[in-house]
Amino acid sequence: MAIQPILRMGHPNLRTEASDYPVDQIGTDAFSMLIENMRDTLKDAGGIGLAAPQIDVPFRVVIIDIPEGKSRYGVLSALGFTVLINPVITVLDESTAGFWEGCLSVPGLRGYVERPQSIKVSYLDDQGQTIEHEFMGFPATVVQHELDHLAGRLYIDHIKDTTLLSFEAEFDRYLAEPSRP
Repeated sequence: MAIQPILRMGHPNLRTEASDYPVDQIGTDAFSMLIENMRDTLKDAGGIGLAAPQIDVPFRVVIIDIPEGKSRYGVLSALGFTVLINPVITVLDESTAGFWEGCLSVPGLRGYVERPQSIKVSYLDDQGQTIEHEFMGFPATVVQHELDHLAGRLYIDHIKDTTLLSFEAEFDRYLAEPSRP
C-alpha cells in the first residue's frame, strides 16, 4: 500500500475517458493493491471520493467514503467505504440541488454546482458482485462528481455562473454563509 500522487487540473489524463476495468482482474493482487493505494491516497488527502484516473490509472474505478458528522457540506449521513467498478448512472429525477464542490485534482478552489439529487448506479463491487444502488441528496452529488472523472470531466465543467468559483480561503471568508448559494 502506498500513497499515490494525485493528478491536477491541466494534466491531459484527467480529460481522457477511462476504460472499463477488466472483470476477470477483480480480486487479483493487482486489483487489491489498486484499491489499497486509492484508499491510502484518499485518506492522506482528506477527501471523500477518488477516481482511479486521478492517480493516473485509466480505469473506471471509484472509491467513496463519506464519514458521518459535521463537515464543510453540513451534517452528513455516513456512506461507508464503497468501491464502484464500471459504474453506469441513471438519473431518477431531474430535480437539482447545488453544493460548493471541491476536488483533490483542483486543489484550493470551490465551485457551486447543481446536480440531480436522485440517481441509480449499477456497478460491480470489490467482490465482483453486481449492485444497483439509489443515491439521494449529497451522496448523489458525490457519486456524480467522481463518475465525471471516469468521463474526463471535472466539476468546474458544470459551473453555470463563474462568479461562484472561488479560492478556498476567500470562500471561507466571504461565501460560506448559510444564505449563499
